[in-house]
Amino acid sequence: MKAYELLYFVDPSSSEEIRAGVMKRIDVAITTDGGVVDNVEDWGKRKLAFEIDKLTEGDYTLINFHADPTQIAELDRVLRINDAVKRHMIVRRVDKD
Repeated sequence: MKAYELLYFVDPSSSEEIRAGVMKRIDVAITTDGGVVDNVEDWGKRKLAFEIDKLTEGDYTLINFHADPTQIAELDRVLRINDAVKRHMIVRRVDKD
């Protein structure tokens, strides 16, 4: 398994139910085939560099995890079809392998 980092943000006016649902769906996508979530950091509201979908702020979350490279495509698909997630980025962490 390889180390990855996922950073995503949702609309800051989203309810806690929506944020918990997004987190649960990400957790299921990572752990289904044996992946492991190492750390979850809630960064809170941050100002965006430019406006995205008429938003000037985003509620950011950073997740460090280990997974097989084949799982990354499924996780990316899950994040793309989720309307609550405005933007996301998955990066391989070679320093954490």
